[in-house]
Parts: sequence; C-alpha cells; structure tokens
Amino acid sequence: MPHPKLSSVVKHVEGSLEAAITRLSGFLRVPAISCDPAHASDVRKLAELVRDDLQRSGFDNCRVLDVVTPEGAPRAHPCVSAEWLKAGRGKPTILVYGHLDLQPVKGEAWDTPPHQPVRKMTASGERLYARGAADDMAGWVSWLVALEAWLAHAGELPCNVKLLIEGEEEIGSPHLELFIDQYPEVFAADVMVLTDTENPSTTIPGLTISLRGLLEVEVSVTSATSDVHSGLWGNVVPDPCMILVKLLARLVDEDGRMSLLRKPVDPQWLIESRLVPLTDDVVRTGAHLKEGVRPLPDRGLSKAAWLWRQPAVTILSTTFPPPGHEKNAVRKQASAMISVRLAPGQTKEEMLAALRETLVSSATQGEAPGGAEVRIVEQSGGSFSWDYTPKGPAFDAADRAYQKAWGQKLLRIGVGGSIPFVALFGRRYGDLPLILNGVMDPQTTAHGPNESLHLGVFQKAMLANVYLLDELATTLVHTT
Repeated sequence: MPHPKLSSVVKHVEGSLEAAITRLSGFLRVPAISCDPAHASDVRKLAELVRDDLQRSGFDNCRVLDVVTPEGAPRAHPCVSAEWLKAGRGKPTILVYGHLDLQPVKGEAWDTPPHQPVRKMTASGERLYARGAADDMAGWVSWLVALEAWLAHAGELPCNVKLLIEGEEEIGSPHLELFIDQYPEVFAADVMVLTDTENPSTTIPGLTISLRGLLEVEVSVTSATSDVHSGLWGNVVPDPCMILVKLLARLVDEDGRMSLLRKPVDPQWLIESRLVPLTDDVVRTGAHLKEGVRPLPDRGLSKAAWLWRQPAVTILSTTFPPPGHEKNAVRKQASAMISVRLAPGQTKEEMLAALRETLVSSATQGEAPGGAEVRIVEQSGGSFSWDYTPKGPAFDAADRAYQKAWGQKLLRIGVGGSIPFVALFGRRYGDLPLILNGVMDPQTTAHGPNESLHLGVFQKAMLANVYLLDELATTLVHTT
C-alpha cells in the first residue's frame, strides 16, 4: 500500500520547482572545478554548503569526509555524507550518489556566464544554463527536494536513506575507492541510486545499464635518427608521418568507424534499441553538426547500437608540426595519442592485443611501410567497461515510479562514454540493485559550452524520486 502521506508529498513537490531552481542556482554559483588546483578551495566550500543544507533539512550525521592518501600523493577532494535511518530495521536502506564537482570552462565560448545560472525558453521547453546544471547538480538536488518534502509532509521517510556526494567525479574518481575502504558504513545499503546519467529525450526517462570503457595509447613511428631534407631524400626513404596516417586508417572502415573487435548485437536488443529517439535531427542538433554534414549511415544497426554497444576510436593529438612550424623535411618520428571506447564487456587487454596485431605485426596487412619501427604504449588512467542486467523487484519498483512521474516506464539505455565510479560500484557492489538515472538529455551539452538543464525533466525527476522511495519501501526488505 502507498504511504498514507504520499499524495501530500507529491502535491508539495509539484509546487516546488521555483524553490528548487533557487536552491540549485545557489550551488551552481560556486566554481567547484576539481581538475584545477586553483579551485580546490571552491570544491571544499561547496561541500561545506551542501553539508549545511543537509543539516537544515533534517538529516543526521552530516559530514564533509576526507581520506588518508598515501604519503606523497595529492590530497583528495572531499565527499559529503548524510543519513536518515529512522525508518527502522525492517525497511530497506537506499544510498543516493551524486557529485558536486564541475568540468572546467576555460577556453569555451559560452553565451552566458558559466557560473551564473540563466533561464531561457527554447523549442523543447525552458532550460537553465550553467556549468554543472545537469551534470550533476540537479541530479542530486532533485533528491534533496524529494527527501525534504517527505520529511516536511510525512514527518518521516518511507525508507532509510544515505547520501554520498563526491567531489572528484569529473577527474575520474581517483580516491573514491579509498572513501569506500575508509568509510564502509557510509556505503552500506540495500539499493544504490546513482544520479549521473542521461535520458533519451525530455519525454522518455532512461535507466542506464551499460557503459563503454576507455583505453588510451600512444602510437609512434620511427624511421631515422634525425630529420632529413625532403628534396634530397623524399620518395626514397619512408616518411613516418605518412606511415602513421596509413596505420591509423587500418583501424576504421570506409565510414570512419572502428572495425576492430566489433561485438555481435542481440537481435531482440537491437529491435528494442530502435525505440530510442536518436534520429538524424537529434544527432545533428546534439552533436552541433554543420549544415550539410550528415550523421554516419546506420549500416543495419541502430544509432543506439553504434553508440552504446560497439568500440570507437578517436585521435586525441599528434606530433605533426602545427602551423608556423613548417619545415621541408622528412621527419624522423611521428606519434599520435588515440583513445578507444571499449564496448561493454570488452577488456583493455584484448583491445591492446588487437591494436598490436593490426598496427605492429599484422599478418594480413603486413609490417609498417619500409620496416619502420612502430611502438604502442598504454597510457595511465582509462576505465573499465560495464554491462549490467537489471533484474528483480527494485527495478520493477523503479518502472512503476517512473510510470507515475513521467507517464511511462524507464527505457533501458546505454552510455557511450565512460564513468569510472559506475564501474567501481559495479565491481564492489554488483550484487546490489544499481539504479542509474539522471537529469541530462541530448541537448544538455555536458562537458561543453552552454551546458543546460531542461526544467521539465528536473520537475519529473523530483516526482520520480518521491514515488521511487515509496515503491522501494513497499517492495523491498532490509538485508544489510
């Protein structure tokens, strides 16, 4: 049975949008850019503001958490934690994760000040423009609004709830596992709701169930011990720059898509993936394509399959001389940094082996022209891919909650990018229900200029959170 105060809580949240925008805007004015040491104090300042906000809302044990890092290692940005555990031992405990840190804005051409929230009406509805508006401030603020409404109108939460707001997600969560190890009680839960993903559109809610991993490597070609005059030696010695171009072309098909280690796509999944509204127009708008530039052809798959279930390669940088550094010479060496998005379930080891076979010792394509030396060096960092099958009553509860808030169930989707914290949660807590949702949509422009939040999505997210707590409370029992 629904909680007797559910309708009062829902009514409150339905009228809370303006107050929620004001609350969110206050957080967005703090430039908590985690990758920039000059903004380390801003990350901590925002963490303290969030802690104080949670205390005023009635949560217990509200803390700014720090971890002990190895000697000589950089200091970690903090996390914020809070809890409300008065629902009793018979009720499930829900952990809500979000992050408060931001991507940088330097060098980006914003139409509005990136740390001063601005509302604008667009063709798809009203949007709030600011760095972090949808990635990920509104994701967890939508939970604060829902939880506060429960406490104000029901005097309680239907479940036990823990909150963990991270300060390092935008730099790959390098210390999150230390937080897990040093504060295990903060993470102990029956269900985890991770609020940092996208919806297929502003009218269709998404449940993320897969991520591509990330591998970065340097490919270098060396043919000589020094540069030589191109007029004297061109056409008789191998040119490393040309060789590098030809080698990298081995990685892609005629459309420019990576051809290595493509994954078979389940026929039923492919049928369902065509429900995702990734039309050519959505791609043109979301990817900011110039007039006349067409999206790549589907070639029998859906756009969702290409984005979420197949590997992809991108050239990040090269050592080709930039304009202003021209020289009529055959260079002795050339290199490129490339990133490979690993398909869900793929490992870095198997992709590295495929890259070496294709670029260094290909039995089918032969050695590099002229016998030039080719080396592949894996770079530090990267992330694991993640493939998840959502089963069980927690996901049935989520579908019912979103049906009430959005008018339809969650659509199972993937994300073409890599989110290191998700892979970590999957590895450490893969036996728990992991509900990945968020407030982004194809026009959010996360990590780019003019990032924005669709306010209609924000409103529905708050309502979905209200219903989700009620559904989980009546569906699950405490197990931790």
